Amino acid sequence: MPPFIAPRPAASGIKEKVDSLTVHADRLYAGTATGSLYIYAINDPANVAEGGELLSLVEVKKGLVRKSIEQLGVIKEINSLVVLSEMTVTLFPLSTFSPPTPLAKAKAAFTFGIHSTIQTTNTGGELDAGFSGARGIPTHLTQLVVGCRRRVVIYSWKDAEAQEVREASSPHSARIITFLNQDTAYMAYTATDYAIFSMSTMTATDISTPLPAATSTGTFSGLAGYMTLGLGAKAKPGVIQISDSEVLIAKENEGIALGLDAKPSRPSNIDWPAPPEELALIKPYILSIFPPGVIPSRPIEAPPAGTTSTAPPPTFIQSTVLQVRSSLSLQLTQSLSYPFMEPTSSPVPTTVLANSPPQSSAIIRLITPSPSSKSPLYFVTTPVDRAAATADGSTIWQLSMKSWAEQIDELVLTEAYADALALLDTLDVSLLPDKDQRTTKVRALLAVSQFKELKFKLAFKTFGELDLNPAKVVALYGENIAGRLSVPQENWVALFGGPVPPSDDSSSTKSKSSEKEKEKVGHARPATELLDGLATAGSIRDRLKTGFGALIPAGGKEDDTSSIVGKPRGGPQSDFHRSIDSLTEYLSDRRPKLGAALEAANITPQYQHQRFVPLSETSLEELFALPNAPLSALTPEQLLRFAQIVDTALYKSYLAVKPGLLGPLCRLPNWCEVTEVEEDLRACQKFAELRDLYKGKNMHGKALELLRQLSDQATDMEEKLMPSIIYLQKLGPEYLNQIFQSSKWLLEQDANMAFNIFTSEDVELPRPAVTDFLEGIDIAICIRYLEYLVDERDEKDPALHDRLAESYLRLTLATKKRGDEQWTETYAKLLQFIGKNDIFGLDRMYGLVSSTELYEARAILLGRLKRHDQALELYVHKLHDYLKAEEYCKRIYKEEPDMQGVFLILLRIFLRPTVQGSNSLLQPALDLISRHGPRLDSAETLSLLPPLVTAQDVKAFLLEAMRAPIFDMQVAKNISKAHRDNTARKLMVLQTRRVKVTDSRICPQCHKRIGNSVIAVHSPRGEVTHYQCREAFSKKLTETLHSF
Repeated sequence: MPPFIAPRPAASGIKEKVDSLTVHADRLYAGTATGSLYIYAINDPANVAEGGELLSLVEVKKGLVRKSIEQLGVIKEINSLVVLSEMTVTLFPLSTFSPPTPLAKAKAAFTFGIHSTIQTTNTGGELDAGFSGARGIPTHLTQLVVGCRRRVVIYSWKDAEAQEVREASSPHSARIITFLNQDTAYMAYTATDYAIFSMSTMTATDISTPLPAATSTGTFSGLAGYMTLGLGAKAKPGVIQISDSEVLIAKENEGIALGLDAKPSRPSNIDWPAPPEELALIKPYILSIFPPGVIPSRPIEAPPAGTTSTAPPPTFIQSTVLQVRSSLSLQLTQSLSYPFMEPTSSPVPTTVLANSPPQSSAIIRLITPSPSSKSPLYFVTTPVDRAAATADGSTIWQLSMKSWAEQIDELVLTEAYADALALLDTLDVSLLPDKDQRTTKVRALLAVSQFKELKFKLAFKTFGELDLNPAKVVALYGENIAGRLSVPQENWVALFGGPVPPSDDSSSTKSKSSEKEKEKVGHARPATELLDGLATAGSIRDRLKTGFGALIPAGGKEDDTSSIVGKPRGGPQSDFHRSIDSLTEYLSDRRPKLGAALEAANITPQYQHQRFVPLSETSLEELFALPNAPLSALTPEQLLRFAQIVDTALYKSYLAVKPGLLGPLCRLPNWCEVTEVEEDLRACQKFAELRDLYKGKNMHGKALELLRQLSDQATDMEEKLMPSIIYLQKLGPEYLNQIFQSSKWLLEQDANMAFNIFTSEDVELPRPAVTDFLEGIDIAICIRYLEYLVDERDEKDPALHDRLAESYLRLTLATKKRGDEQWTETYAKLLQFIGKNDIFGLDRMYGLVSSTELYEARAILLGRLKRHDQALELYVHKLHDYLKAEEYCKRIYKEEPDMQGVFLILLRIFLRPTVQGSNSLLQPALDLISRHGPRLDSAETLSLLPPLVTAQDVKAFLLEAMRAPIFDMQVAKNISKAHRDNTARKLMVLQTRRVKVTDSRICPQCHKRIGNSVIAVHSPRGEVTHYQCREAFSKKLTETLHSF
């Protein structure tokens, strides 16, 4: 789109020839060929009525100088107007224009240049160019460089105070002087000779530029000679500053950008059809004037190499043309011909303005000095016809740019995003307050455009840098990747905040909508067709070739694009794969950052659904409305949505092109929305990945149901059950109900294998709850579990030990009642358990057993309750098992050896039974006496024997009783008693001995009177010493005894 609005007449009917213009503040100064100075006030265009003049004549200084005013300038610091006339530079005060101050040393002057800058004086007294806010004194430095005949004269002012004038010789006379910075200026001698001048060294260095290329690549390639044929106008020199470090020089038909080192700074030059007559700059646009007959009326395309053009000869505009180019890319953006026409996107206008003067041809001069570099620019037109020039005079025109916002909006509307972004980079925030917001939006739209052009790496790099909502990024893909987030290609621009381009043919749009839908990467359209469509479509800039042009300098192709254009296609899926690779790289970069942010917010993948609604229940409007912002600026819910979108898209991407990576991703904690991918995983038979996904989301019911469905396909029992068993073994107690529910069918299939679910060492399940569950399934499996706890896990809970004993009892009674032959095995376990276990409750167990006919169990429990008589009666009268009764007595006697104890109780039961009708038990009693006579009290035993028992029957017992050392024991007992009595008497005698200490008693050690001091009494003779003398006396006493 053209950046400038139509030129407007600012002042017309000027009868004198205007040779120079300059603008200062709200005044425009026009110098004429007769030496007069016209002073105009610049009116606000908003306050000027339609058809009104933008300049109001304030004053005319007739005869300010004697001859033509060739150049004007203003030095703001000294409030003076610089006038070049008659090869003399004169300073006029702007307030009164008198008295004039001729610059005497600047004789034979051809041109001048003015440059102002702010410097700071550092602590060392040295000047630093540029004021950056550093500490120091700011100094305003203005330099006026005058190009004279073969020399350069420099005038300077510091804070309005004149400095010493400096001079330097020059090999030629400068015709144009343009500053690049405070130390460097470019000078134009002729149309082909240029030099760079250094203020610090006061030297000029000639510039040598490369020869024009033999084959031009400009818009008018091969036609420059044809178009300038017969034009006798002599080329004029031209040099303007186009950036802080570049100038543009006009050398013949080329515009060459030079840097600080006077070498070309751009890879390409401007290729003009003819040398421009004048150059000017309104940042960031270069304006150039061309004479009539050199600019074609329509774009000319060179024929392909090796072919002959059959197109009709070109036609040219027969009037002066003003061309506008971007200083960033040097591309043509707008052309204006006289009489001026409404600017369009085409370089050649077509509509004549209503307020244009009636002249058919006029001379255009850009007389406003280019160092101002700000809109608007003023130029003068003078009719070529002398009669018309005399009658109508000259006209001063105002050329204004559209507002920056309007220019950017127009570029965005035409999808020229790179151009809009380049323009934004040149603007300051003061000129465009919402620059940052616009830059972000345009960069996002440029990335979308790059995505369309298969420049995936560049696009995703921008998506990541801008912290864009990942829902919008994923929406660029088809439903196989984006799911319900997928957006048709014609809606991409609107999705990323851009305007929808206007369409003149709605029916055509509708007819093409289906094709655009297929162009989206990842849709059903074949990749080869996709590539063909995208490759031939090109970028907006390539298709337009007009309008604002490409602001960004042309460069090499992107790596991933050049592989498509320059190499044969590797297959129909190559570009789809590249797009997915770029997407997965982008998503993989976002995952850890989102995970860290969510971890800081105490949100985990397993419990995400407990705090927020699932992603599938969130509307598309809410997802696309999520902000484009850094993660630190997002709320926990927004972070969760981003993480869900990223992981879900990553799953689908891997499923599409890298299914081998699904497994590791599923096994790691992730934020994937299960409902979005589970059907795809089922369709692709990725059951292991689906199981891991369910597990990671704590959807264990679904995972176990999946494993149960898969078990139907297995024939081997281990392959059928073990996947579910292993899965259940890893579930914790918080999923106890799920474990119980899912283990029922496994227990039904194979209880032995399913039992392993509850013996896992990875987790610890609540044992009472497991016991209750297994008891409800099968008492035998419950007993096995309790045995496992007691034997292998060293369970100490009395309740579980009670449960095991009760389970043994219940199973024993049940199997005995059914007549099952295995009841004895269970009964044996019961007897062993109650006989050895010390944890279960004896009283409670006996209460359960006492009403049963399990006499041995009752006997064991009675024995442990110390009720030996009842236990032995059960062994003797109920079980009739005398050996077990005898073994019972052995065990008890070993623990409590007592001749009046358990063996005597058993003998009494044998010989004095309390049960009526019992058989004679004399023989078992005699056997007991013969085997355990020493453990029986002889008198009590003999008293229990019935009268009919002969001595022969108990001979062995009697002999043993007679050999008992009863007498010896009495003697030893009496001797011991006598010894104790004797010792007690001696102790009593010793305790009754005493010593008497009088005032005259002397210590045998120190030979001093003892008096009331603490004393020590020494044995065996009772010597008395001071307490402190006791050790010395004891030692002395011991030595005396040893000497004897």
